[in-house]
Amino acid sequence: MSLDLYLLRHGETESSQTGTYCGFSDPGLTAEGSAMAQAFAEKYKHLSWQAVFASPLKRTVATATPFCDATGHPMQLRDGLKEMYFGDWEGKTPGYVREHHAEDYIHWLTEPAWNPPTAGETGVQVVSRASLVIAEIEANYRQGNVLVVSHKTTIRLILCNLLGIDSGRYRDRIDLPVASVSLVRFDLHGPMLVKHGDRSHLPAELDARPGT
Repeated sequence: MSLDLYLLRHGETESSQTGTYCGFSDPGLTAEGSAMAQAFAEKYKHLSWQAVFASPLKRTVATATPFCDATGHPMQLRDGLKEMYFGDWEGKTPGYVREHHAEDYIHWLTEPAWNPPTAGETGVQVVSRASLVIAEIEANYRQGNVLVVSHKTTIRLILCNLLGIDSGRYRDRIDLPVASVSLVRFDLHGPMLVKHGDRSHLPAELDARPGT
């Protein structure tokens, strides 16, 4: 039996609706985001689970809570699963950043693994801290299902690191809508992407909502 790692992005927030950069900023879920979290819990609570790990930010904790309530598993919070810190771009739109931080913005678009948002984190730094959590999970749970509730950039970088994709291309190669789940299976041949960006657990009206 293999280890199945489920990577769940948090539900909808005001920032995911407006497209503003939201890293260490700490908004809660919208009403629709809370409904998305509940829908995930209802769909996946029947599987046999080993553990639940989550970023300690409000939006991830609120997303994981219905699932933990339904399964009885405690939420193990890890700072390594936080979203990328966007520094001076926090709460700003891409249009604002393009106008006021043009040089940093161009460098970040070109090579986000090594070029940070102004006063923020690089992709490499996010991978470094997030990979420690994944390594902890691999060491302690050799088989069964483990849920990780995290953020758009962080999950995309985790996937790049596990699948051998250049971390500098995470923005170009991998999309990840809110409340979507990806599944990576660890077996004899290493990690395999079994499912990505799946939102089949959402009712049609939630799945159809726009956002980033």
